[in-house]
Amino acid sequence: MKRKTESGVLIIVSAPSGCGKSTVVHRLMEQREKLRFSVSATTRAPRAGETEGVDYYFVSREEFEKMVRDGAFLEHAEYVGNCYGTPRAPVEKQLSDGYDVYLDIDVQGAMQVKALRPETLMIFLMPPSMEELERRLTRRGTNSPEEIRDRLRAAERECALREQFDFVVVNDEVDRAVDEISSIIDARKKQQSSNQKNL
Repeated sequence: MKRKTESGVLIIVSAPSGCGKSTVVHRLMEQREKLRFSVSATTRAPRAGETEGVDYYFVSREEFEKMVRDGAFLEHAEYVGNCYGTPRAPVEKQLSDGYDVYLDIDVQGAMQVKALRPETLMIFLMPPSMEELERRLTRRGTNSPEEIRDRLRAAERECALREQFDFVVVNDEVDRAVDEISSIIDARKKQQSSNQKNL
């Protein structure tokens, strides 16, 4: 009898802007061969170098609104006049094929997904301190002092929601943060596997 493939884990890592989430997740993707990145749908036009189905699924506003009506998204939101959402079908297919799936979404989107799929592994990545976050944002050299102030205010609001996540990881050192998140995923996979065997 063919052994049923164990389902993957749905993973959200949320973090304030400037916290180093992209670096941490990129390192995590390199280390974990069964980890896949979920591709979002958007109504915005493709930018130079972006590929359909790799960077985004590019859809019209009419298509997007129909997908919302059909319940085709795990979460969706509108930013600066464009709509973004996580299509449900590709995520569920990858999970059933045994892959872990990472969603790159904000805190509000994370709450929408958790409401639909309570088993989602939710990890909040924290800066070591607000002072360090300000230093990182300033060091980037891409934001004005006003934008940095706005990002720090947004970071404080987001950090206040960290209690709603399953785990909080402080990104004081990239390799250490990656190892901690990897251990959390392994523990969840073991727990999920044990639960599936007991069904």
